[in-house]
Amino acid sequence: MLHSVLLLLAAPAAEPVQWAQMTIERRVIVRVPMARKGKAPPRATPEASDDWDEKKGPRCIALRSIRGASIVVRDGVDLLLADQHRYRARLERGCESAGFYSGFYVEPHEDGSLCSGRDELQARNGMSCAIEAFRRLVAADDDD
Repeated sequence: MLHSVLLLLAAPAAEPVQWAQMTIERRVIVRVPMARKGKAPPRATPEASDDWDEKKGPRCIALRSIRGASIVVRDGVDLLLADQHRYRARLERGCESAGFYSGFYVEPHEDGSLCSGRDELQARNGMSCAIEAFRRLVAADDDD
């Protein structure tokens, strides 16, 4: 503040003083790539969704643990984690996963987690869908 006052005193009275303010913001976006062929089904098919049973999932998943994604159902995106676990992000009503085939972006929250009811997935084509819930996926038994 003292520096600003000294500049005002040094400026000639006839010239107008111009003030400016600059705000610097930082925006971080995390890109989640789609899984390569051989690691997950490349397209949503009725047979592929039968390979997994959905169980109750967590409210949040740590962003740093997500390694890739896959599209297996119409209304969700499967997240592949570093520890080999798999979770399905169920999307809000009316939002189809087809728009996420080329990957998606996530804006991280301060806690470093991706949470249902709070965060959304942003497709590369500009589409954006809120995450309604996470479901834990386990391999389906062939006996059923």
